[in-house]
Amino acid sequence: MRFAHLVRSDSPDAALAVVDGTDAILVSDLLDAPPATLQHLIDAGDEALDAVRAALAKGTAPRHPLSDFGWASAVVSPPVVLAVGLNYAAHSSELGLKTDTAPTVFTLWPNSLTGHEHTTGWPRSLSESVDYEAELGVIMGRPAKDVSVEDALSHVWGYTVVNDITARDIQFAEAQWSRCKSFDGFTPTGPVVVTADEIADPQDLHIWTIVDGRTVQDASTGQMVRSVAKLVAHLSQSITLLPGTLISTGSPGGAGYSRDPQIFLRDRSTVTVGIDGIGELTTHCRIYD
Repeated sequence: MRFAHLVRSDSPDAALAVVDGTDAILVSDLLDAPPATLQHLIDAGDEALDAVRAALAKGTAPRHPLSDFGWASAVVSPPVVLAVGLNYAAHSSELGLKTDTAPTVFTLWPNSLTGHEHTTGWPRSLSESVDYEAELGVIMGRPAKDVSVEDALSHVWGYTVVNDITARDIQFAEAQWSRCKSFDGFTPTGPVVVTADEIADPQDLHIWTIVDGRTVQDASTGQMVRSVAKLVAHLSQSITLLPGTLISTGSPGGAGYSRDPQIFLRDRSTVTVGIDGIGELTTHCRIYD
């Protein structure tokens, strides 16, 4: 199944919905005591997801055109957003950074989360070197502590698309990477979260980025230095990965910083990142003085 947080034009509140083609089925029309968000659905356990599946199978819930809604972040109020850097050799090389023996891990702040087709803006005084990064997002379903590589994927609830937008000048000026990647709206997610059963192999997905009509990243998740299973297993050695935790798994080569001439996100740029089996996530950019 594919879940999204959708917003009507006449209401500021996002509603959890199942996305089926060009239709949306509100979870509030499926269950008597519906979870308000994806995080609530995950927290409610497998029984809640099974209940949504059973109610959806009846085919009696009303369907609404997706065109009637806007998109909120596919992930809202996660326990934490963990980002993994330098997880594709080509990206590490183009940034002039070394892929370490252990993953480079940092957090992204919750104010950075935003949705499909939203506009992300930032002041020119802070950065004119803002870059794109297409990433596979992994959402945990069950607590994971000291899990093995072989068992790691059984703890994954679903997958989404992440654009890990980055102010490169700040990234290279500071010892940590959280601030340069956590401006308001710098972590678009979505449009949907796809349940894990829909993704046969997270290491066999086409991943790409288009900026202003030009394809700038074109790769496979199979090129990760450390697979999703290895990342989950590694992270679970030191912390308990709580249900709803979002892990952004790194970006392939093709970043704008490394190009000659460089390509940075400009005022009124449009950037779309996509992953086969999940969808395309579009962000509109504004730079203000």
